[in-house]
Amino acid sequence: MKWLLLGALLGLLLVSPPLLALVLAAVTAALSKPLLVAVGLGLAARPYLARRARGWAR
Repeated sequence: MKWLLLGALLGLLLVSPPLLALVLAAVTAALSKPLLVAVGLGLAARPYLARRARGWAR
């Protein structure tokens, strides 16, 4: 499902170039907020850390 959504987003960006500027502005604004970056990194690292923690519990 996520690949389908990614493909749809890339297709929209190819069809409508001004949309690319809007998306880049939104991403830049989100990355300028340290709290959002920290939450994103935490969500990305969570599955890896959960797998490692399961091994420690044995």
